[in-house]
Amino acid sequence: MSDLQLGIDTFGDVTLADDGTPHSHAHVIRDVVAQGVLADQVGLDFMGVGEHHRPDFAISAPDVVLTAIAARTERIRLGSAVTVLSSDDPLRVFQRFATLDAVSSGRAEVILGRGSFVESFPLFGYELDQYETLFEEKLDLFAHVREQTPVTWQGTTRRPLRDQAVYPHLEDGLLPTWVAVGGSPQSVVRAASYGLPLMLAIIGGDPLAFKQFTDLYRCALGELGRDPQPVGVHAPGHIAETDEQALAEAWPTMGATFSKIALERGGRAMGEGQFRAQAGPDGAYFVGSPETVARKIVRVATALDLDRIDLKYANGAMPHSQLMSSLELYGTRVAPLVRDMLADARA
Repeated sequence: MSDLQLGIDTFGDVTLADDGTPHSHAHVIRDVVAQGVLADQVGLDFMGVGEHHRPDFAISAPDVVLTAIAARTERIRLGSAVTVLSSDDPLRVFQRFATLDAVSSGRAEVILGRGSFVESFPLFGYELDQYETLFEEKLDLFAHVREQTPVTWQGTTRRPLRDQAVYPHLEDGLLPTWVAVGGSPQSVVRAASYGLPLMLAIIGGDPLAFKQFTDLYRCALGELGRDPQPVGVHAPGHIAETDEQALAEAWPTMGATFSKIALERGGRAMGEGQFRAQAGPDGAYFVGSPETVARKIVRVATALDLDRIDLKYANGAMPHSQLMSSLELYGTRVAPLVRDMLADARA
């Protein structure tokens, strides 16, 4: 954790125009590209773009959006957040991100997951009763393709491959590949079995409760004879000049978005008290002033011994101007504070 990376994630949440009507998906995508450019300019380490196939999120082809960002940036690493591998083709996923790696001069990553939404399954002709099998087999195939040697592989969800080469190859090394999990022990051990870095999605509760999963992951790596691997956390966040400003800006859109998703899944709408508790010192939301968010990042990163924290900075229909302000504060104010706090802790 000596070089903790600070990143961002977005799903391209659809924002609203001044008259309250939703912006077009095209408008939102162009705004996401501008947000990526700013993230690079203020020195953030990573930008992840998620994949969804529903009207409230604009991005269904993250690699295309990331390529546009790559053309206008110089140093920020770029990846998916996440690629829903279960309903995609592992060979094409590798090819797309190997291409992004070439365009970006070696800055591409891919984060593979099963996804918390299932709309891609019927869209692309997959059965939900194969939810586990699809991910297990496709992750295994991707791990073989990632080695950039001819692939011989057989499973139950596609035709077998025999000595099949997959191109393009990367200029240097292997494609950085993370496995995203939401807190399932089986998923944590699966990531360790492939020797791939772990990205934990924390969207509720005290993040320190996830130490059981980081401990399990590192223990599994050791027992399987795998080298140590990075561990990261993805969590919602928003930064403003003061705590109250950040809460006032974030609550209307985050509350509405999280309530809508909860109701779709048979849960309850979020109340403002619940939101404020999650935005508190022990909650999962990194919402507040630069000082508040920095302290929270250091708390979580130190307790879980993290290598990266990615804040999902877009949560609902928050205006583009507020998102840009949050990103600027993250890079120019939060990041230096985090570095100083970590240095003091080590000293």
